[in-house]
Amino acid sequence: MIRSNTRVVVAMSGGVDSSVAAALLVEAGYDVVGMMMRLWSDPALGGAEHNRCCTPDQMSDARRIADKLGIPFYVLDTKDIFRQTVVQYFIDQHRDGYTPNPCLECNRRIRFDWLLRNALALDADYLATGHYARIATDENGDWLLRRGLDADKDQSYVLSVMSQDQLGRTLFPVGEYPKSEVRKLAAELGLDVASKKDSQDLCFLGNSDYRNFLRLHAPDVIKPGPIVNRAGDVLGKHQGLANYTIGQRKGLGISSQEPLYVLAMNDIRNALVVGTRDQLGRDTLTAEHVNWVSGAPPSESFRCHVKIRYRAQPQPATIEVSADGVMQVRFDEPQRDITPGQAAVVYQGDVCLGGGVIAKFEELEGAALQREPAV
Repeated sequence: MIRSNTRVVVAMSGGVDSSVAAALLVEAGYDVVGMMMRLWSDPALGGAEHNRCCTPDQMSDARRIADKLGIPFYVLDTKDIFRQTVVQYFIDQHRDGYTPNPCLECNRRIRFDWLLRNALALDADYLATGHYARIATDENGDWLLRRGLDADKDQSYVLSVMSQDQLGRTLFPVGEYPKSEVRKLAAELGLDVASKKDSQDLCFLGNSDYRNFLRLHAPDVIKPGPIVNRAGDVLGKHQGLANYTIGQRKGLGISSQEPLYVLAMNDIRNALVVGTRDQLGRDTLTAEHVNWVSGAPPSESFRCHVKIRYRAQPQPATIEVSADGVMQVRFDEPQRDITPGQAAVVYQGDVCLGGGVIAKFEELEGAALQREPAV
């Protein structure tokens, strides 16, 4: 039963998902407040003066939707903390030889911490977002994070950083709908963002790409070095480890009798480790900095499905959790694109149990670490 004074702060972006989320909550009788975060962007990068998530047009759209719904609308200056946490995390991870997903860090440090705390400071009972995910409770009353009804739009992967307290204060109004229905609802409600395109790419990159961003903000990351095989033999020269991803074949600039793929980044030697297709697949990974949505893993060892990238399909695996909280994953079948820095997210059915950051393949890089490669 909804109390008429149940206040919900909706994180608005000017897009269709958050706009429909706000409209559904107003329709359901909540006391709704719209809030948009002004995030950091570097005007020196590609000529963009605004973060892609909060351009003047998007802010105008969000304010117009709030006016139409008859709800207050506030803009929260989040530039400094976003730069200090999410953007710096992105830079530091690349510097350490990882391929990060800053959206997870944004949800961990900004949306469901900084923004949630600001929402609660407005005497809100909940923070709502336009994410495609669902929240439920189990037989013990503990909060569950479930996949969105629309499997193609499900965003539980980037929400795997959430805690019980955060889930208990969060609403995902569009998680029960397919995207097509959300657009239809927007049109029926007279929201002129119904056909607006979804945002793409990292929001703080301006009109450029992440390589140019790193050249400007962390030039030491874009440092040429050797391309080596697993034995440490030098095959060529790379143009900076951040320019490559695990599984990449094209653009390596080396010739070989059979195609070569990126196997790992060796930041200690600034070496790009490559190998053949049959060397690429792995059936194990280690994940660190693990978050369990329930507060603890189901057991020390259990069966589940694991996603290794946002767009990857969950794969059957066995989890072993060590006493120090590190998660060992053994897949039933080798997975080609296991990438250090991405998240390994754990599922049982449609319930997201949590996840952690994929660690480096130290044993894979062992041979290349034994000697200093020369270009």
